[in-house]
Amino acid sequence: MNIQEKLSLIQQEFKAKKSRYNSFGKYNFRSAEDILEALKPINKKYEVYFTIEENLKEIAGLPIIESVASIHDGDSKIQATAIVGVDLNQKGMQVPQQFGSASSYGKKYALGNLLLIDDTADADATNTHGKKSKTKLLKGSESWSKAITYIKSGGNVATITSKYDVSVPDMSELKSYEITRNS
Repeated sequence: MNIQEKLSLIQQEFKAKKSRYNSFGKYNFRSAEDILEALKPINKKYEVYFTIEENLKEIAGLPIIESVASIHDGDSKIQATAIVGVDLNQKGMQVPQQFGSASSYGKKYALGNLLLIDDTADADATNTHGKKSKTKLLKGSESWSKAITYIKSGGNVATITSKYDVSVPDMSELKSYEITRNS
């Protein structure tokens, strides 16, 4: 079996739990260490091993860490890369922590790129950083009726869109009630 076939099988079978918890953002996430730990039994099964190399670069005065994750089978290797900027203005962190954080992030995403880890429900995809997400305003719902009554009685669409997520067609309809009221 060649390395491409091995990697394809690993990508299909690989699972890494989100064993870490961010109490500030209130979400679970997986780290590079979690991914590497989950790969250990796979290494033996498929007779492969994984490596991560990091290179420090500078782009427009910003320090960049390039992380390259590789799978090797002794004869061949396949690589995937992630590039992460180092935020030197991160409050509450010393410089070594800023580089360490960027390094961990880069490793995680290089491994994720190599293994095709789907992070759609991961922290970066779902974290609102303390901001509440808006509820969708659905046409025909009780909220929709209240919104129309509000507009007809002098309210404005901007107030509704500050509270609700409104689709473009529904937004047009709400604006038409506002225009009709003002005519």
